[in-house]
Formats: sequence, C-alpha cells, structure tokens
Amino acid sequence: MAKAVGVGGVFLRSKDPKALYAWYAEHLGLSASPDDTFLFDGVQSPGITVVAFFPLETEYFGPGGQRAMLNFRVDDLEGVLHSLGSAGVSVDARREQYDYGRFGWFTDLEGNRVELWQPQDAQVTVKPLIS
Repeated sequence: MAKAVGVGGVFLRSKDPKALYAWYAEHLGLSASPDDTFLFDGVQSPGITVVAFFPLETEYFGPGGQRAMLNFRVDDLEGVLHSLGSAGVSVDARREQYDYGRFGWFTDLEGNRVELWQPQDAQVTVKPLIS
C-alpha cells in the first residue's frame, strides 16, 4: 500500500514573508533557499518530525486564535532561548520535560507562538547558535 513517509513542509500565511524569513535567519540561524523556503535536508537534520492535530479550543498555541504552530528541533534548548531573550524576543518562561525531550516557546516577529524541542538524545553543543 502506498503511504506517507514524512513531512514535506509546513506552510504559514505571513504579513511580510521577506521580513519573517530575515527574522528567523537572524534569531535561529536559518538560511532561506533561493526560492524563499527553509530546507532541512541531510545530516544537519537528524531525527523525527511530528505531525499532531489539536482541538480548535486548545490553548497550547497561545492566545489569539493561531491556527498552526511551528516546532523546531534544537540541539541546546536553553542556549537558543537565552539567545532569543537576549535579542529582545518574547520567550515563555515555562519549560516542559518528557521522556522524549524538553520543550520551550517564544513569539516570533508576527506574533506566532513557536515551539522548540530538544529531543532526549540531542547533544548539547557550545557552538554559536547564530552566525
């Protein structure tokens, strides 16, 4: 039987896509491809990707009726959140720990709540988070 084998992408509406790409490049070290997408391919993107559905009334995405939420795997949750906070980004003080990893949240340039996930087996590094 033919079946899906992974997530091909996440697509969100944006007031100013160019500014949002630049914001994520500055704060998470992501580089947009020539066609204005973030591509995660190869050895820099090991691990699983999760797709989950939440009830319409969930508060997990934060206030404001946000219909989708990005989740980025990170190698050092506290390091990334510290870097974001130091840059004036709104970082949620709450953290959650599960047997499959740690979670934290921030709010991006357009007011979207974004989740960061450090998988349980991720190795914390001391390399700069933003170059």
